[in-house]
Amino acid sequence: MAVLAWLLIPLIAAIGASLWGSWANRTRKARSDGPELDGYARFCAAMEKPHSGR
Repeated sequence: MAVLAWLLIPLIAAIGASLWGSWANRTRKARSDGPELDGYARFCAAMEKPHSGR
């Protein structure tokens, strides 16, 4: 009986991981990459500016 309990632990962990993965992927589909790409464009523009000579 103890062997069965030890076999159920990974099974329950795998089910929990798959549920979490599906929940985490659900929220990602609704978001676009627009804000992140805008921030990256601002970063690149700031890095291309000449230094102030300090």
